Amino acid sequence: MRYTCTIIFALIAAFLSVAHYVGHELEAIYLLFFALSIPAWFIPLIDDSYPHPVVLYILTTLVWALIGYIIDRYSAARNTRAS
Repeated sequence: MRYTCTIIFALIAAFLSVAHYVGHELEAIYLLFFALSIPAWFIPLIDDSYPHPVVLYILTTLVWALIGYIIDRYSAARNTRAS
């Protein structure tokens, strides 16, 4: 499949976001989400307050999908070059 990493990374980020939405009062899930959410790392550098959680969930899913897409493009270019 062509976009395997994109789909897998987006699904993992979406699952992570849903888990945080449902169990945000649990410290382990809270820490896991903020450890793996790349937008949550940089938003405090730009603004003193966090955006609405849904915006943070969407940004997290989009960033991880973008990372998966970059990996897919790199591996496709590498496979083409190797052939």
